[in-house]
Amino acid sequence: MRERRTALKLGLHLSNYTYGVDAAGFASKLGEIVSGAEAAGFYRISVMDHYFQIPAVGPVENEMFEAYGILGYIAARTSRVQLGVLATGVTYRNPGYLAKQVTGLDVLSGGRAWLGIGAAWYEREHLGLGIAFPPLKERFERLEEAIQICLQMWSDDDGPFEGKHYSLAETICRPQPIQQPRPRILVAGSGERKTLRLVARYGDACNVSGDNAEAVSCRFGILREHCETEGRDYDAIERTISTRLDPGPNGERASELVDSLGRFAEAGVQAAFGSLVGCEDPRVMDAMATKVIPQLA
Repeated sequence: MRERRTALKLGLHLSNYTYGVDAAGFASKLGEIVSGAEAAGFYRISVMDHYFQIPAVGPVENEMFEAYGILGYIAARTSRVQLGVLATGVTYRNPGYLAKQVTGLDVLSGGRAWLGIGAAWYEREHLGLGIAFPPLKERFERLEEAIQICLQMWSDDDGPFEGKHYSLAETICRPQPIQQPRPRILVAGSGERKTLRLVARYGDACNVSGDNAEAVSCRFGILREHCETEGRDYDAIERTISTRLDPGPNGERASELVDSLGRFAEAGVQAAFGSLVGCEDPRVMDAMATKVIPQLA
């Protein structure tokens, strides 16, 4: 059953860094994109956590940046949008180091960081760069422990953490994040048995695949069941999707896009992280600013 339609917020998700400029011109082009997105009314900017480009986006040889490094630059070129990774692969960083990275981003951005985290999946880049890629069961165990470690580091408890996979003698994190009580945690993934259970247990937000509104509605129903089991308030969890935004270079597909996003809103989606086709073209950003985002508010 569809939920009552509400306003839908849009986040810009940067998954493609191939903008037709050379390395020397990249920073300037990226600055134009993110400042344009903030002016257009996007409420969040997210980046992927990959070291090689993924098959769904482009050739493996295409440009890709380390997520938290590029977010630091984006923080300096914006002032209002929230900033995060969609989603941090648990295998790529020690959780204590991850908590420090998110904390640094939060402090330097004036309290705009959030932690998006998931179990990781792209085996090729793990093997290519010599990063351990444990079996799925272990990755989920590590995911839960990583969230627990971040929560402890963002608390008054500086003591040890002893888990099955991680052992920290001290969980000191100074400075603490600006956001209180801590940055929000988004657990990403559509897995109904494990991922959505972790959302219900720890998440301030979920992010599921925006393939179609009916499937999304079903996943939210399963999340509600997990919340009942965990004793969580389902309505306290922000419900988001990942999707594709293509209004056309002159906004010729804007109405169709608004209708599609509206169906997701009716299914209970509160925010959509969109990979914007042609985001480097100012006309596309203008179409989002004038023909899409106002219609969803």
